[in-house]
Amino acid sequence: MGRGRVELKRIENKINRQVTFSKRRNGLLKKAYELSVLCDAEVGLIIFSSRGKLYEFASAGMTRTLERYQRCCYNPQDGNLIGDRETQSWYQEVSKLKAKYESLQRSQRHLLGEDLGPLSVKELQNLEKQLEGALSQARQRRTQIMMEQMEELRRKERHLGDINKQLKIKLEAEGQGALRAIQGSWESTSLVTNSAYPVHPQHSNAMDCEPTLQIGYHHFVTPEEANVPRSGGAGESNFMQGWGVL
Repeated sequence: MGRGRVELKRIENKINRQVTFSKRRNGLLKKAYELSVLCDAEVGLIIFSSRGKLYEFASAGMTRTLERYQRCCYNPQDGNLIGDRETQSWYQEVSKLKAKYESLQRSQRHLLGEDLGPLSVKELQNLEKQLEGALSQARQRRTQIMMEQMEELRRKERHLGDINKQLKIKLEAEGQGALRAIQGSWESTSLVTNSAYPVHPQHSNAMDCEPTLQIGYHHFVTPEEANVPRSGGAGESNFMQGWGVL
């Protein structure tokens, strides 16, 4: 039993529309590939989705096919199609840039792992080589950056070590100066204390403290007697009175 005829109109269901687009796109790309192989034809297929995503197939390369198409459709000898040579030149330049832009977009999607279905084994191998080269360059750049960062950290470490040594020397010098100042203060305080409170010797000369004993005549003259004239009898009397023990 055959499949019923499908009504050609826009599919309203978004999910069904995306599924149908994916199936028919793959089928169209497959048919284009089969046509190029079976009939030895140069086939170029360009598809834009509703979101603006590009899908394409070119048996001989999209840029080459577009250039051939431009040469066939915009021949300078045909004055009815293009009357101005400069306009044609600008149009060709724009077409080349557009084709190059689309080719770069396609290459970017391939590098991201998208739209790999239409690629051949050789194209996949070339893509793999490109990815390996990009990965190798990324690793080399990462290693270089890490080495530069390590060297910068070593330089900072040496700088901090020098600063630490200088601070240590300065701290030791300040500590010695403070110690000398404290010792000088202690010596000054000791000198002031000794001068205010002198220390007397504990043992003095014993002869200085012993009393003296004088035996003999000691004539003590009072002030009144000094004014009285002396006589012989009085002298003897005074002589006898002068004996005593002091």
